[in-house]
Amino acid sequence: MFSHGRRPSAYGGGRRAAVAALCAAALGLAAPAARAGSPAPPSPTAGQEARDAARYWTAQRMADAQPLDAVRTAPSGAVRPGSAAARRPQGTMFKGTRLVGTFFGSDGPRGTTWHCTGSVIDTPARNIVLTAAHCALSMKSDYLFVPKFVKGAGPDQQPYGVFHIQRVFTDPRYQPDRGSTTTKKASSDLDTAFARVSANQHGTSLQDAVGGGLTFTRPSGYTHQKVTVVGYPAHRHNSAGRAVKCTVPTRQLRGYRQMSMTCGGYYGGVSGSPWITDYKDDARSGHVIGNLGGYNGGGNDANVDYISYAPAFGADAANLLGYAVADQAPPADLPPYQGLAGKLAGGAARWRKAALMTSGDYTGDRRGDLLVVWSDGEVTLHPGDGKGGFRTEKRLRKANATWTHARTLTGGNFTDGDRSGLLVCWSDGEVTLYPDLGASGLGREIRMARPGSGWKKAVQMTAGQFHGGKGATDLLVRWTDGRVTVYTGVGAGPFGTAKQLRAANGTWTKAALLTGGNFGRTADWDILVRRTDGALDTYAATSAVKLGTKAPLRGPNGLWKLARVMTAGDFTADHVGNDLVVRWSDGETTLYADTRTQALGTEHTLVHPGT
Repeated sequence: MFSHGRRPSAYGGGRRAAVAALCAAALGLAAPAARAGSPAPPSPTAGQEARDAARYWTAQRMADAQPLDAVRTAPSGAVRPGSAAARRPQGTMFKGTRLVGTFFGSDGPRGTTWHCTGSVIDTPARNIVLTAAHCALSMKSDYLFVPKFVKGAGPDQQPYGVFHIQRVFTDPRYQPDRGSTTTKKASSDLDTAFARVSANQHGTSLQDAVGGGLTFTRPSGYTHQKVTVVGYPAHRHNSAGRAVKCTVPTRQLRGYRQMSMTCGGYYGGVSGSPWITDYKDDARSGHVIGNLGGYNGGGNDANVDYISYAPAFGADAANLLGYAVADQAPPADLPPYQGLAGKLAGGAARWRKAALMTSGDYTGDRRGDLLVVWSDGEVTLHPGDGKGGFRTEKRLRKANATWTHARTLTGGNFTDGDRSGLLVCWSDGEVTLYPDLGASGLGREIRMARPGSGWKKAVQMTAGQFHGGKGATDLLVRWTDGRVTVYTGVGAGPFGTAKQLRAANGTWTKAALLTGGNFGRTADWDILVRRTDGALDTYAATSAVKLGTKAPLRGPNGLWKLARVMTAGDFTADHVGNDLVVRWSDGETTLYADTRTQALGTEHTLVHPGT
């Protein structure tokens, strides 16, 4: 369910939906596109792995396969007429749908295994299956994926054939409990996996065979009025080998970045089931926002069949999908996962009120810190830990009327000291510098321009090194008429030498947000601009003489229209000022670590949506 003001969530048309495509683009992959005509003829060797497997997997072996995922086997128990249990939704058994299937393997402790549920994801690779991480951890070299599985039919009689698992992708931070593949800890939020499959025994790719795929979609929050979950319960509770489906509302599993649903009939085997917001029987598309899994493998402590959980897809799952599409292993040194709390204090409801942000080393420990001015005038400092996280928040000013008039601000070493100072331009044209700002307070104030000055027409400003890293921090300003000016040698009082980089123009009046950063890792810093139409551009190696070379990061799009505040700083271990922080319209706040002039960095969630 989407509330007013939240960004849309369709893959390819909004921040949440688009993030997987953006991740793929960052890895040099093409975005999904509409496809027409028949697929290219398969090569003679295509599907050989599936043909080899089909010789082993007879109809009888599939029918006799035992469930490997033994959790969630507790039945609901006796149901009394008129009781709460009698009123509880119950899943419907049906013949299945083309985009959902199940897995088979022959290396389980009891011989052949019928294992979990998977679904087809629409990607440029055309061979990606979604499931749960606790399922993928058990998948070995001979596993098969069978869309719309039919019990009693052999591989060649399955509606779309069988697909050999080539490689599985799980987040290395997913850490199951000792002796188990599941966990009840925070890392259960990462219980999502993707698998690449070979062509089927007929040489046809997965998406060509089934005729489509589900759209990976990041949901806005956890509460949804209508979500359909499709899975394959193991035959202990499903002798006919059919699929189960249930359409119900969802809510948040408190304390986790997970959704919860209530519906009976979800026994062992349903792990990995897709949670679809616009399900239709045998549709060739749909939007999937999570997979059955998470806390305790996707169920409560009693393992009842009518309580199910699913990690809500976020940046972690989107990044993982990007690696699967690129066929690249996720890096082993990802920042530690901190769970729902994220890395900044407060939830999305609070961060929607973050009006201004800037970065700097305000504590003198050579690590980037984040300073925030809130809509009620409160000013807070969030000291960075140098690893993409933040330590305990410090309040520098409680809510007040004065700071609600701060129009734009930036942090920089304007006095050549050990710490950054804060430069603030107020709505009446006054400009003030706080050179001694720190964790204990804002410190003294130096007036740089009087009220009523021409600085009343300054819309945005950002600090950086724009003349080869010489001397004090420089200042770039965008004015109401589109002029762009750089000031070199800014100090405690004077603005230094001014140079106009752009005369009044219509193009730069459309710069909705801008920030400076060392994205190119050169002596002259760069400018990153978000246009009113959502386009995202960098100006590489901007100097005291001219704006740098324009490098488009994104064309006009709906995604970046929803970015409300952004700043760049040194927040990660490489100690380069190229980590971009963005606060979105719904309060979600994200870090793009190690952003470059031609590519956004890896996205990490600082404030989760719906919190």
